[in-house]
Amino acid sequence: MKFNKSLHLAMNVKTLTLLVSIGISGLVSAQPKYLKDANKSYRSENYCEAADKCAVAYSKIKRSGTLALAAKGDMAFKTAEAFRNIEDVKQANEWYDKAILLKYQEKEPLVYLYNAEMLRVMGEFKKAEQNYALYKALVPDDARADVGIESCKKNEEFKENRTRHTVTNVSVLNKEGFDMAPMFVDKKGLVMAFSSSREGVVGNDDDPRSCESYMDIFVSEIDKKGNFTAVKLIEGDSINTEDNEGTICIDGRAKTMFFTRCPTRKKQNLGCDIWMSEAGGKGWDRPVKLPLKSNDSVSVGHPCVSEDGKFLIFASDMPGGLGGRDLWSTTYDKKSASWSTPQNMGPQINTPGDELFPTLALNGDLIYASNGLPGMGGLDMFKAAKVGEENKWENPTNLGSPINSDFNDYALVEVSDRKGYFTSERKGGAADNYKGDIYMYELPPNVFTLKVNVFDLSDKTRTTKIDGVDVTVQGKTPADKWTGKTLKDGSIYWDKKPNGDRYINEESEYKITIGKAGYYENKIPAEIKTVGLKYDQDFVVDMGLLPIKPIRLPEVRYYVATWKFVQDSSINSLDSLNYVITLLDENPGLVLELSSHTDPRGGNTYNQVLSENRSKACYEYLVKQKGVDPRRIVPVGKGENEPRTMYLNGARYYENPPKDPTTKEALPGTQELKMTEAYMAPFKKDKKKFEMLQQFNRRTEAKVVTLDFDPATAPPANPDFLVFKKLPAANK
Repeated sequence: MKFNKSLHLAMNVKTLTLLVSIGISGLVSAQPKYLKDANKSYRSENYCEAADKCAVAYSKIKRSGTLALAAKGDMAFKTAEAFRNIEDVKQANEWYDKAILLKYQEKEPLVYLYNAEMLRVMGEFKKAEQNYALYKALVPDDARADVGIESCKKNEEFKENRTRHTVTNVSVLNKEGFDMAPMFVDKKGLVMAFSSSREGVVGNDDDPRSCESYMDIFVSEIDKKGNFTAVKLIEGDSINTEDNEGTICIDGRAKTMFFTRCPTRKKQNLGCDIWMSEAGGKGWDRPVKLPLKSNDSVSVGHPCVSEDGKFLIFASDMPGGLGGRDLWSTTYDKKSASWSTPQNMGPQINTPGDELFPTLALNGDLIYASNGLPGMGGLDMFKAAKVGEENKWENPTNLGSPINSDFNDYALVEVSDRKGYFTSERKGGAADNYKGDIYMYELPPNVFTLKVNVFDLSDKTRTTKIDGVDVTVQGKTPADKWTGKTLKDGSIYWDKKPNGDRYINEESEYKITIGKAGYYENKIPAEIKTVGLKYDQDFVVDMGLLPIKPIRLPEVRYYVATWKFVQDSSINSLDSLNYVITLLDENPGLVLELSSHTDPRGGNTYNQVLSENRSKACYEYLVKQKGVDPRRIVPVGKGENEPRTMYLNGARYYENPPKDPTTKEALPGTQELKMTEAYMAPFKKDKKKFEMLQQFNRRTEAKVVTLDFDPATAPPANPDFLVFKKLPAANK
C-alpha cells in the first residue's frame, strides 16, 4: 500500500513469515543459493528485489516432496507479500492464489486475509468475502475478518448512497509515480506542498522497498486565476534528502513545519521519524528530529499539528497499540521545551487494522484513513467528531462515496466546508497500477428550483388555474429581481438563467407577488428561504387571486321558510360554510360581504327578510362557533332582486363560461342567461327543470369589501348583525 512508502511500518506478518522461513530452511538440507538470496532480500525488506528473487526461487523448486512443496508455498507467499508492499495488487493477488493452491494457509492463515484485501481493492467483492470467511474460520478472534466481510457487503450501499460531491483528478500536479498527501504551507492557502517520487527528486537511487525513486516534498502555488503553477522542490535547508520525505503539516501561523522522513541504510532496520523545521528567510530552516520513540526500528510519521503548534497527532507502530499502526498524540511543554510521552488515542479512534494520515478539519474534527473500520476498499477516510474543547474525538464516520472508492484513499485536507484535496489510488489517475494521485473534491451548490401555481381563490376545489398572471420574485437586493407570466396551466417555473446561473441560490430569501387585471391585488407575498438548507429542493408555491366579481360559496341549504341549516345525507351546509374560513385565513386583509339570495316565489318583502336572516345565520355560525373576527364579515340579504347569471351550452347549464377541457378555449354557441321569472316561466310544465332553475337563484355569495383589513384600526362590528327579524306573510 502507498502508506508503506511514506511511512514504512511493515505489518506484523514480517515477524511471522520470518519464523516460518527459518523453520522451512532448517528442514531443507543444503539450502540452494537462490533460496538464500530470496530470503535475504525479503528479510531486509528489499521488496523490489525480493519480488523477482522469490518468484525465481519458486520456479526453481522442482521436487514434489512435502518439504519442497512447503518451501514452494513459502516462496509464493513471500512473492505475494513483496508485490503487495510495492503496490502491485494484481501480481500480489496471483501469488496469493498460488500459495493457497499449495495449502500454505495451513501454515500461515494470513494468506487468506491478504488475498481478500487484494481482491477487495480490485473490486472482486464476492470472492474477497469468501476469503475473509475462510480466514475467520482459521483465526476467529481477528476482527479484521469481520470488518472485511462487512465492507464487502456494504460496498454497493456506499455507492447507492453517494454524496453530492464531485471528485476531480488534479492532473496538472500529478505525474507518473506517486503524488500524495497534499497540505497547504502558507496562511492564505495558496501554496500546496505534497510528496512525490517524480523526476527531479534529490536522490538518484530507487527505494528497494518500492522499486521507485525516493520521495521528496514539492510545492506548487495557486495564481490569481486559481491555477496551480509549475511544481518545484520545497525551499529549505536539508528538508529534502536522499531518504524518503513526505506527509507534512504546519501550525496556524505557518511558522513551524513537521514532516516524515524514512531513512534507508543497508543492514539496518530503521523506522521513520518526524522532523520539525521553522520558517526562515529563504524557505525552511534546517530541521530537527523529534525524540518520540525509544527504538530505532519503530516508525513514527504522518504528523498532524494543532493551530497553536503544541499538540501533535501521528501514526506509529510503537508498542502498546491496538494492532497494526495506530494514531498517537503528544503535547509540547514550553517550560521543559520537550514533547510528552506519546499516548495512544484509544479504541474510539484506533482498531486492530491501520490508522494513518491524520488531519484536522476546519471545525476541529479529526480526519484520518483506516482499513480497520468498514469501508469501500483498502484505506477509507473517516471523520471523528471533536469532544468539547478537549483533544479528544469519537464516533468516526465514513466519508462515503465518491470521496472514498474501492481503492486506497487517504490524506485529506479541507480548504473550506465544500472543498478540499486528498490522495487516491483509484483508477483513472496519471499513474497506473494503483499508484496515488492528488484529487480535488467539491460540494457543488445545492440545486433549487421554483414553481409558482396560481389558482382562482373563488374555486373551492382549487382546480381553476389562472394564466397570464404577472409573477414577481424579489431577492435580498434590488438587482436580484425577475418577473414572468403564468402559462395556460397557471404555472411558471424557474431553474437556470440564460447564462447558466441559478435563479434560486443558497443562503437566500425571496418574496413572491402576483397580480392580474380583473383580480383583486394580492398584497401578501409568499416567501421562500434557502438559508441553512443542505440539500436540493424544488420549491412549489401555490398562490391565489380573487376575481373582481361575486364569489359563489359552496351550496348552503335551509329548511323551507327558515334559516336553519340543512345537515343530512344530501348536504353538510356547515362544512360548506367553512370555505369562508379558508378564504379569510389565506387572505389576512380580506373583509367579505356575505349575501343570501332567494328565488322570486313568495313575495318581495318576505324574500328580503328571509334572505337577511339566512345571511345572519351564516354570520352567527362563523363568528360565534368558529371564532371569525366579526369585523371581517358583513351579512347582507339580497332577496329576489339579483337573479343569477348562468351559461347554457347545449342542454347543460354552467356557473361560469364553459371551456374545452383540452384546448381551454371557450366553447362555441354558449348563451349567457339571467334566471328571471320571465325566463323560467315557460318551463313550469317541466317541474324538474323548473325547480332546478329556481334553485340556481337560491344561493349564498361573497363579495370583497376590502383587502386592507387592519385589526388595530378596524371599527367594531354592527350588533344588529346578530338580530333576526320576524318573517312577514309569504304573499306580501
